[in-house]
Amino acid sequence: MSKPTVLIVDDEKSARDGLVRALRRDYHVFAAENGTSALEVLASQKVDVLLSDVRMPGMDGITLMRRALVNHPELTVIILTAYGDVDMAVEAMKNGATDFMTKPINLDKLELVLDRVLKAKKIELENKELKVRLDDKYGLENIIGRSPAMQEVFDTIRQVANSRATVLIQGESGTGKELVAKAIHQLSPRRSGAFVAVHCAALSHNILESELFGHEKGAFTGAMERRVGRFEKADGGSLFLDEISEIDASVQVKILRALEERQVERVGGDTPVDVDTRLIAATNRDLKGMVDDGDFREDLFYRLYVVVITLPPLRDRQDDILLLLNHYLAVFNAENGKRIEGFTPAAYETLSAYDWPGNIRELRNLVERMVVLARGKTLDVSDIPAQLREQASGGGEVRINAELTVDEMEKRMVIQALEKTNGNRTKAAEKLGISRRTLHRKLNQYGIGKGAEDAEA
Repeated sequence: MSKPTVLIVDDEKSARDGLVRALRRDYHVFAAENGTSALEVLASQKVDVLLSDVRMPGMDGITLMRRALVNHPELTVIILTAYGDVDMAVEAMKNGATDFMTKPINLDKLELVLDRVLKAKKIELENKELKVRLDDKYGLENIIGRSPAMQEVFDTIRQVANSRATVLIQGESGTGKELVAKAIHQLSPRRSGAFVAVHCAALSHNILESELFGHEKGAFTGAMERRVGRFEKADGGSLFLDEISEIDASVQVKILRALEERQVERVGGDTPVDVDTRLIAATNRDLKGMVDDGDFREDLFYRLYVVVITLPPLRDRQDDILLLLNHYLAVFNAENGKRIEGFTPAAYETLSAYDWPGNIRELRNLVERMVVLARGKTLDVSDIPAQLREQASGGGEVRINAELTVDEMEKRMVIQALEKTNGNRTKAAEKLGISRRTLHRKLNQYGIGKGAEDAEA
């Protein structure tokens, strides 16, 4: 691994040379006597940390920092200042500096500061790279999943996106129905148009009718001016109706007419308005059963039932749980300025044994809570709420053996992963969320599978 690069900027030669000597064993070190020379180094070299004095002839340290960050926003800046210049250091922090130190520089403290800021920078970059890798390898428009069921969903989204077909998304609450609707819109020729979402269950019959179709001035008490409805706002784009099963029968009729005639009439009006709006609907209920019971119009049901995407619950997506846990860990590490390294094997086994009745929404909220409240470098079983731990253990059947060490638990997870993938190490590594090289190292560490052939089916 290459050494980090530090650029030292100080007009005092003795101070500059002293820092070079102190750091050159562990870092690639460049030195500059003024701001102009420093900018030249930054233009020709990749620099991780800029270590700059504040008071220098010509260009001061704060001006240098501002100019450097314009072209190198990833640069970490540490300001060096005399005791009487603390106000300038505070100003530097407000303008993008990561930290400051007072002169004369304590070299031991400087080493600690450099180690801390570089570790923070590494984690930030890893989080960004993880998100890109997840999106590239296992994602589609912010939807994460590598399980066969989700890959089938991705294929359907790609196929239907370019059509004008109405789409019905089915799935339990929290499975990501709105994300799928947004993905269809973003991948379609309508992406430059508006994506308008309406959560139907949250609105009463009268309000929903006005929200969807708009109203004319004086159409009802309180209608002080004409209002454009959601169908019109989504003209040229996509309208997403979540929980469409909760819509009143009279509003269902108007939706059917809008789909068939591509026209709407505002409440209190009699002039049709042309709309070119693609409808994407979602429900967590059995619409066909509601039709059979007389609770949903059959003609609208079949108008909606053109392309159906069924989202699996998280309990049926075991291959995706570790992926989602790591994805949201990266998200909430970044949001909360944390540097949590991951989940322990015991924590992962507990979370994998849980049924996730709230699906991805519940998982997301849980990871956020664990990150916010965490005190250690990893998330362990003790960081999981007691109620969830109890439910994951089946109420009495203990899945996690408290007598096992972390190494023993990890060994058991590796063995289980190999068993589930019929000895395929590449697939086992993916299931564990680690690289194949790391898996190979752990196999040697635990003495697993020595002499066995790798079943790369």
